[in-house]
Amino acid sequence: MRIVVGLGNPGARYELTRHNIGFLVVEQLAEGTVWRSSAKALTARVSVGDPQHEVLLVKPQTFMNGSGEVFEPLRDQMDVEPEHVLVILDDFLLDFGRMRLRRGGTDGGHNGLASVLQHLATEQVPRLRLGVGPAPEDVEDIDYVLTRFAPSDDVDELVHRGCAATRCWVTEGLEAAMNRFNGFPPLSPGEGHTP
Repeated sequence: MRIVVGLGNPGARYELTRHNIGFLVVEQLAEGTVWRSSAKALTARVSVGDPQHEVLLVKPQTFMNGSGEVFEPLRDQMDVEPEHVLVILDDFLLDFGRMRLRRGGTDGGHNGLASVLQHLATEQVPRLRLGVGPAPEDVEDIDYVLTRFAPSDDVDELVHRGCAATRCWVTEGLEAAMNRFNGFPPLSPGEGHTP
């Protein structure tokens, strides 16, 4: 089974903030599915593609810096293979709407991803970075990612792109998803949906 972890912070205070784009993507993927509360996370099981692939969607409820803690109880329920996990996160260094899928690497300064890598004991964890930047030079990085999206930001399209890339990863694999989505241009206000 594939596991898709959308990073974010729980609570109304953080809804629709840039740091919560991972939550928004998995919520869209789970549309119409019941979320279940489990230790340290909300989870939903969905089927993706044809033929169907079962996917476990995960929204950590530990706040960003403890995101990796969700894997402790998950390991009690199933085998967790790092190459079958996709972490969806924000990246303020990427222009709004750009995406970067990678097989592994460092956390790049993202504390949520750092926690996941620490708990899985490897840097070889696929991740999908969604561009929410660029951050203004006069604003601290943490302050910027905790701001809500601007009215001009096409959040629906960014979520749509994230869902499309995730579905491709599930059904066709990481290489196909990287080839298809890593070159997408940034979004301008009013652009249409990604095919």
